[in-house]
Amino acid sequence: MGKNDGMTGPEEWRTSRMSLGSKLTLAAIDLSVVAGPDRGRQCRVTNRKVRVGTGDSADLRLSDPTVSRLHCELEVRQTGIRVVDLGSTNGVSIQGVRIKDAELVGGGLLVLGATTIRLEPATEAFTIELSPLARFGDVLGGSLEMRRIYAVLDRIAPTDTTVLIQGETGTGKEAVASAIHAASRRAKKPFVAVDCGAIAEHLIESELFGHVRGAFSGAVQDRAGLFEAAHEGTLFLDEIGELPLSLQPKLLRVLETREVRRVGSNSARKVDVRVVAATNRPLSEAVNDGTFREDLYYRLAVVEVMLPPLRARREDIPVLAQHFYSRFAGTDEPLPPAFVEALVARAWPGNVRELRNFIERAVSLGWSERVQEGNARAAASPPPGLEALARPDLPLKEARVEWNRRFELLYASALLRKTGGNVTRAAELAGVNRRSFQRLMVDHGLRSSDEQWSEPPDENDSM
Repeated sequence: MGKNDGMTGPEEWRTSRMSLGSKLTLAAIDLSVVAGPDRGRQCRVTNRKVRVGTGDSADLRLSDPTVSRLHCELEVRQTGIRVVDLGSTNGVSIQGVRIKDAELVGGGLLVLGATTIRLEPATEAFTIELSPLARFGDVLGGSLEMRRIYAVLDRIAPTDTTVLIQGETGTGKEAVASAIHAASRRAKKPFVAVDCGAIAEHLIESELFGHVRGAFSGAVQDRAGLFEAAHEGTLFLDEIGELPLSLQPKLLRVLETREVRRVGSNSARKVDVRVVAATNRPLSEAVNDGTFREDLYYRLAVVEVMLPPLRARREDIPVLAQHFYSRFAGTDEPLPPAFVEALVARAWPGNVRELRNFIERAVSLGWSERVQEGNARAAASPPPGLEALARPDLPLKEARVEWNRRFELLYASALLRKTGGNVTRAAELAGVNRRSFQRLMVDHGLRSSDEQWSEPPDENDSM
């Protein structure tokens, strides 16, 4: 799953159909407050996520002052009911154990601050629509979780509904946004992507809304913003959670009025733009800690899509691995079963992006033959012996450059494996600032240059 993985238009994303059931039947869950200020209050969880909290937008709204505005979220799944703490102050406990993300089988008691909620199966059942597709645009995978998402995407793509995509780094949020655009009536119009965390705070308003000449120092001419650039198309606001709090009311106003006002201008301009936003930072936590406006959150999350991490859909790994291998090696030769089995067993903290980069490195560094031997561990390591790295076929100067290049790749890869993909920690261990380590990753294909990091830039910018 990635950007531009060979799909060309809205007709093609409908081609891979599966002979699988189109619906999933699940039992509803009843929530009852059995202790606390709101005792007796009830709610039912059916085919959508239910949020519990004291905020105006909570589905089960409580008055308990020890409960956060968006305290927890509940969702019925095949294996039970998933309970997720949304970054609350006082946490969520099940049978005396504080949890962050857990599944309950059957019933149980949740403790939120001074409130206790009983969960029990209801007599009512409901159905969830599943897509028969094994892919949607550039997004690959026929697992149950992905087919559930495809069904949602298939319904919302032709509309102008605002969409919020959430998920861990590397799960393919931009690929989903691009697929929504390609399947919409706006497909032939611009798809404009912007990383809200990669633009300096004092420039982001101008980037989004534009400016007029003389609006600030350096504004030597009028300039259209990204909303105007995406007119009649789709604007993808990546890492929306990094948007400065001071700018959030202005974005909310644009979403409500569909008008932009350039910095320094007194007149507004109409824009026809579909907005798709994404973040790997749980916005519910940002709402609770006061760094993200609740009204903007719900204006963006008209439809909310939560992408699962790769570890939660391991059955998709063989398809993804074969896709990336065929793409980078230029062959349709199937990967050996032993190699695929080893890939499925790996943790992949970097999700689909990490799997893609792993296969690309194996091919680009000449390890594709070792991949075909079926040994994932051998493919993940450089050829043994210093002579293979020393490149005696090159002149000394060129061999030294190649040696340094390969060392940097191996060193950065080893640090990322050691830290579980944590870039900040890897930079600390390397003794360099975060931005320098990010550049090192870009230089060696550990992350493509057009994929900006959501972490805030470091003040120091030298290696």
